[in-house]
Amino acid sequence: MLHISIINKMGVFVVLVLLKMSYLVAAQLQVGFYAKSCPNVEAIVGGVVREAAASDQTSPAVLLRLHFHDCFVEGCDGSILIDNGAESDEKHAFGHQGVRGFDIVERAKAELEALCPRTVSCADILALAAREALLLAKGASYEVETGRRDGVVSNVESADNMPDATDSIQTLKTKFLQKGLTEKDLVVLSGAHTIGTTACFFMSNRLYNFPADGGSDPSINPSFLPELKSMCPKNGDVNVRLPIDRGSEQVFDSQILQNIRSGFAVLQSDAALYQDDATKAVIDSYFAPLFAPSFESDFADSMVRMGRIGVLTGLQGTIRRTCATFD
Repeated sequence: MLHISIINKMGVFVVLVLLKMSYLVAAQLQVGFYAKSCPNVEAIVGGVVREAAASDQTSPAVLLRLHFHDCFVEGCDGSILIDNGAESDEKHAFGHQGVRGFDIVERAKAELEALCPRTVSCADILALAAREALLLAKGASYEVETGRRDGVVSNVESADNMPDATDSIQTLKTKFLQKGLTEKDLVVLSGAHTIGTTACFFMSNRLYNFPADGGSDPSINPSFLPELKSMCPKNGDVNVRLPIDRGSEQVFDSQILQNIRSGFAVLQSDAALYQDDATKAVIDSYFAPLFAPSFESDFADSMVRMGRIGVLTGLQGTIRRTCATFD
């Protein structure tokens, strides 16, 4: 019992330290950081994102995912954007498969460089693009803290600890805790799956070789299983894509959470959120008959907190000329 008590106290200590670090970062970042040095930055990024979405309706989900994948490795420093043609670059990590949107960030960077050379970081462009993406998907608006600097390291091995679709709920909780995020943040940020698609590649084991007995994941609603198998047949094309949020894949809303409650979660990691008392309670809170919190508003708050992970500010890092290189 003493051993358990010590572990629990250490866990609380770690959380407090991470929260303190988050507050210090928030003090360094600020809304309107470029008000004088590049006053049109938000309008320019917003215009580029809207143009991209007009030609590709998947762009909002793509940009949200890109921001998440960047922040959960070296921190929100634009390291995922580096592409020096080497397989050792972070973007080539197994956990980043299917991540896109690099060209959108680069287009925004080019426009900003023409107006404000070496002023706006790629990390900030990515954070602003994610907010614009959320607005296009009819999500809640929020003010983006800026002042991030770009990282000078991009290593494929750094992405080994990315949250994964096959992670257990305890592993997911630990990975979020390590980034200073709570169980509520885990649920809410997973809610980004309300828009976008996934590939059958990530479904194969869940449908045909689930660890427990080699069959299908028993948490899948029996009425939903045939539908999933028809979209992702055994030994079929693993690159076929399917909506992650059944019935509401184009609009940012809480339908993803209702699907999780009903056994209609597409991803194993989403289903796992309803198999833990703490994360289950968070999901259920959004469907309380009285005084239910706003999922959309909470998502915006969690995005702000995520945007503070491991940021470089002040004289740290650099401001790149192009986002794909350290130049």
